[in-house]
Amino acid sequence: MASLSYDLTLAGLSVGGAAALTGIGLIVTYRATGVLNFAHGAIAMLCAYVLRQLTAEWHWPLPVAAAVTLLLVAPGLGLLLDRAVFRPLAVLGGDPAQTLVASIGVFVLLVGGAALVWGPGARDDAPTLVPADPWAQLGAAVALAAAVGATTRWTRFGGRLRAVVDNRELAVLSGIDADRVAAAGWAFGSFTAGLTGVLLAPLVRLDPYGMPLLVMEVVAVAVAAGMRSLPVAVGVALGLGVAQSQVTRLHPGGLPEQLLQTAGANLFVLALLVAALILPGVGTQDALPRTAKHRVPTPPGAWLVATVLFLIPLGFAGTDLTTAVQVPALAVILLSLVVVTGRGGQISLGQAAYAGLGALFTALLAAGRFPGLPELPHLPALLVAVLLVAPLGLLTGWPAISRHGLALALATFAVGVGVSRFVFTQPYATSGLTVGRPAGFADDRAYYLLELALLGGAVLLVTALRRGRTGRALAAMRDHEAGAAAAGVPVPALKLAAFVTGAALAGLGGGMLALGQRAFDAGAYDPVRGLLWFAAVVVLGSDSVLGAPAAAALLVGLDAGTRGGVAAALIGLLAVLIGRFPGGPYEALRAATDRFRRTPRLTHAGEAARARLTTAGPRPNRGTPPTRTAAAAIPTPTPRAEDGRSPGAHLIRRTPDHTLTAHRLTVVYAGSTALDGVSLTVPPGRVTAVVGPNGAGKSTLFHCLAGTLRPASGRITLGPRDITGLPAHARTRAGSARTFQQLAVFPSLTVAENVQVGADRAARPTPGSTDRALRLLGLTGLRDRPAAGLSTGALRRTELARALAGDPHTLLLDEPAAGLDEAEVRDLAVLLRALAADGTALLVVEHDLGLVAGLADTVHVMTAGRIVTSGPADQVLQEAR
Repeated sequence: MASLSYDLTLAGLSVGGAAALTGIGLIVTYRATGVLNFAHGAIAMLCAYVLRQLTAEWHWPLPVAAAVTLLLVAPGLGLLLDRAVFRPLAVLGGDPAQTLVASIGVFVLLVGGAALVWGPGARDDAPTLVPADPWAQLGAAVALAAAVGATTRWTRFGGRLRAVVDNRELAVLSGIDADRVAAAGWAFGSFTAGLTGVLLAPLVRLDPYGMPLLVMEVVAVAVAAGMRSLPVAVGVALGLGVAQSQVTRLHPGGLPEQLLQTAGANLFVLALLVAALILPGVGTQDALPRTAKHRVPTPPGAWLVATVLFLIPLGFAGTDLTTAVQVPALAVILLSLVVVTGRGGQISLGQAAYAGLGALFTALLAAGRFPGLPELPHLPALLVAVLLVAPLGLLTGWPAISRHGLALALATFAVGVGVSRFVFTQPYATSGLTVGRPAGFADDRAYYLLELALLGGAVLLVTALRRGRTGRALAAMRDHEAGAAAAGVPVPALKLAAFVTGAALAGLGGGMLALGQRAFDAGAYDPVRGLLWFAAVVVLGSDSVLGAPAAAALLVGLDAGTRGGVAAALIGLLAVLIGRFPGGPYEALRAATDRFRRTPRLTHAGEAARARLTTAGPRPNRGTPPTRTAAAAIPTPTPRAEDGRSPGAHLIRRTPDHTLTAHRLTVVYAGSTALDGVSLTVPPGRVTAVVGPNGAGKSTLFHCLAGTLRPASGRITLGPRDITGLPAHARTRAGSARTFQQLAVFPSLTVAENVQVGADRAARPTPGSTDRALRLLGLTGLRDRPAAGLSTGALRRTELARALAGDPHTLLLDEPAAGLDEAEVRDLAVLLRALAADGTALLVVEHDLGLVAGLADTVHVMTAGRIVTSGPADQVLQEAR
């Protein structure tokens, strides 16, 4: 028994050593570049193939082939990726979303290229670089970790690396060549990937799809280490490796043994699920997509061409439409990504799991093997399967509420891998399972017609979700999540709805695919397929309903008409270039057309004049109130009475019971007190200002009042109602609107649509509120212009118009004069005084003391998290001077 335990421990250390190498490479690359390299497993696979090619095919000596592979090919590939892919993205200002897509693109490109060159089949003749003794792999992992640690701690390069990791911009200003540091990180990360690949190849069957996924499963060790600590990564990897081996000793018998052995064989997958779904997320920046800065219209006639192409198999093909029937089913699956990613802005790398569940549930229901449900005809089985899969969208939708960017990518990827390993590949779920077709649709031609009808329904559903109130809310959430919440959009509920709808569509497409192929093929829903589908939708325009059918036709057609791997290689290449054309090929075509379109040349003065006319738009005359309308006229402010109110006419008579009050708010960040018992009142019909130096706590107080931050103690009331626990969107519905210091507009929507988002979520919707807000802010002439590209002044007015369209009784303004010229500041002051005269409660956080002096009734001065002075504006500001 002791000998068995020792042998299993050695085997576990061997597996753990390979996993540790992967963790080390991922952490070093991430720390040097900020990129979570999803292509790490593909690089490992490619290096293993290169070593095999050099030895098995070209008969090179193993030491020479290993040296070339590990010291030239692997680091050279890393340097190539840095130079050709990720450094240009950094120069172009690429955000984490674009680098993530590019990383997935490299993964898909390498997988497709390997399948194209060496074929999709598995090989078991990879050379053995080191003896089977696990101490060699363990020693390599420990030695690499120690070398990296020593380099980081005690060398000049290590100091530069730490500086780049802490603050890249500051490091560059200090004279550090951050590009050289990033190149070194890529070279070392690729070296460790290559070493992992050549060490693992003799232990597993070498194929283009299996090894990359196997390597990426152990990303859990890097996530558990917070993408920082090498000792923790090595320790977790060795612990999981040994535990995975020791589990094989347990034989409780029956179903428990089967479940235990399944869990033990996939312990790294379980760790990935825990790390991705439970541990603190890696990266907090926004998720996909920032697919376009403006709406890219579908080319004229594109839908007609697409319809004709989809009907061609009915008229010209023979009776065998085996290939053609895959296209509509895959198109429905890809439409699920249009909903989740293209419109909802949430990254999802696990749609293959939902498609596979739809296929499996359909087959089980039709065979009468689904627990608790009777045998159903195939078409009702498909519909019931969709209903069963839809709620499972919460598996990825729930983490999306609090996770963004890399953290959300890992969570969705982990779900996809987990479903594949624990459901699709288990005999208890799929053994002996056969699939037929619905009665009356056994013929390929008839079934293809059924698929076209289902695809048409899916297209109509997705089109409806891209229009109207729901479409505007989804686009707002995608473009600026905090801005959408401030406009009253219930972001958490909308995210869940997007993922549930996406799961339902993916389940429908998966069931259609299984019925079309008359079989459940677990390989068709492999997580690698999910990455390929995601990349295909993104590069062909994730917010384009036409992009999904086009991507499906491309993927199926290329692989059927050429060698396997061509489609993946092409999609990967396009994904690598996503940083240059984030809107997909339509935007690229438009940009190329604009470049070659001849336009009359203007002088520099003419260009400047045209820019002012096209971006500024009409604006109220300087020094006068905003545009008057018959329905809503704001009077020119007149001298104030003693209570600070204007005696002029009012737009709306407001009740006084909407006083916003902060009661002894305290906020603590990492042991530092940002707010220390702050209390203030924002009464109706008054302008209350908060001023103070940077770091005084003004922004923290503002976020507490706006609902984006919850205080550690204290409470916030709106009239008699305690709103301390209300999120931002609920406070907007309660009548408290806000603007942002950094502009929070939705660039893919027009100015009118931006304002309509606020009107859609008003507590008491008022007909014509959008038009009134546009006239009030002088935006009528810009109503149909996309928000992208407008001047700062126009965008500030758009944001304020959106807030006013919801008819708020309390308005919170965070540095509203930032970026405005002198005339725009005067116009803003006139408008805000008029709103206060109308009974609106205004809170202004502002650095422009001149604006505060002429606008505020009461000023609170903050220092070190406390209000140190309060009183009338003239008195407080005079003392401050």
